[in-house]
Amino acid sequence: MGEHPTGIPIQLEPLVTRVLAPNPSPFTHTGTQTHIVGAGDLAVIDPGPDDPAHLAALQAAIAGRPVRAILVTHHHRDHSPASRPLRAMTGAPILGAAPFASTETAFDANYAPDRAMAEGGTIGGDGWTLTAIATPGHTSNHLAFALPETGALFVGDHVMGWSTTIVSPPDGDMAAYMASLDKLMRRDDRIYYPGHGEAVENPQRFVRGLLGHRKQREGQILRLLRAGPKDVPGLTALMYVGLNARMLPAAARSVLAHLYDLRHRALVTEEDAMWRTI
Repeated sequence: MGEHPTGIPIQLEPLVTRVLAPNPSPFTHTGTQTHIVGAGDLAVIDPGPDDPAHLAALQAAIAGRPVRAILVTHHHRDHSPASRPLRAMTGAPILGAAPFASTETAFDANYAPDRAMAEGGTIGGDGWTLTAIATPGHTSNHLAFALPETGALFVGDHVMGWSTTIVSPPDGDMAAYMASLDKLMRRDDRIYYPGHGEAVENPQRFVRGLLGHRKQREGQILRLLRAGPKDVPGLTALMYVGLNARMLPAAARSVLAHLYDLRHRALVTEEDAMWRTI
């Protein structure tokens, strides 16, 4: 996989090592990227799926060093299930995103952190500190983790290096996602390490582009609805011409998230699954 070999620890900078899980898909790109922070004692961010090969790779990368914490940005099934066997393996507590019950199959129903973290919460070790940054939108409980010693930000699925983030109601919220992007724009992080895709080396410019893309999609929806009422599948087909068919359901979720936001702002209305401008 080029620069993304599965299961091989890759040192991205002195305090950051990446291990790629073997779960590539149209939704995870090359797979979930677990980040190990520290040189002596460690933190593990987004341990990924409960996969024996991935857990063995993490154990090899940890190499017997003490693990202070297992941090979870959000509890989608490609990010958090390995937290439990990793806790059993290392004795480290699971910290991070607050748990909540959901009937959506994308969530890890057995996620059980030892302590939830909120904005500004910290965990530290030898030469490193990780600070929680609330970034709701992709999920309502999504966190990023800042490493102030190097200016790195571990952004989970809030910003991805290969694709725009899926925002899927009812838990995903477009207004919250846009507000979280605005929040990141006001920060001065040097680099983003996402859960999927390449590192983002010019983060403010990248986030500005994401905001522009979402505003462009919003404008596209309004233009299409001004031409006549449409349902979500009809809007999605017009907006995502040529998209891989397997990705159309995910695109439809983000279209719906935009529509809910526009309805909240009294710009559109919905009746019998048909949407129109006001």
